[in-house]
Amino acid sequence: MKDLGLLQYFLGIEIAYEAERIILSQRKYVLDLLTETRVLGCKPAATPIDQRCKLGAEAGEPVDREMYQRLVEKLIYLSHTCPDILFSISVVSRYMHDPRKGHMDAVYQILRYLKSAPGKGLTFRRNGHVRIEGYCDSDWASCADDRMSTSGYCIFMGGNLVSWRSKKQSVVARSTAEAEHRVMAVGVAELL
Repeated sequence: MKDLGLLQYFLGIEIAYEAERIILSQRKYVLDLLTETRVLGCKPAATPIDQRCKLGAEAGEPVDREMYQRLVEKLIYLSHTCPDILFSISVVSRYMHDPRKGHMDAVYQILRYLKSAPGKGLTFRRNGHVRIEGYCDSDWASCADDRMSTSGYCIFMGGNLVSWRSKKQSVVARSTAEAEHRVMAVGVAELL
């Protein structure tokens, strides 16, 4: 065995050590993805998905399915250090079986958002406590195709983000309260 020193780069994840904090990012991965998709010269976007965006199964003409799936898979891998794009990735990944132009436009919106800060990632710092906190939310009946809710949660330990998820719920909720209770149950299970 050989000591190679502190970990700097592993599976596309860059680790930077600063005083009192560690930063995980995928800057090189993002820049390579933006270069591959020719988005590097485009205007950056302020948000990963438009709030008014209600994608449905019939969102324009069909596009190249293999290319769409490859891009979404790369974005899914990127969500390991970029939890801020997780909701938008969960939306575009619903249409991997039959992608349309509107779905591809949403993928390019995510890519343009990543251009605004390619080195953004997770920061872990010593905060002097190990308190566990959890936050959850749901977007009642947000899917235009089947009226299912999208739910998400994030778990912090010692003030650092350690677990997060955004996923469409498995059943149709009759009310926003029911959708919220479902996501709370999933969030509490993750806390435990």
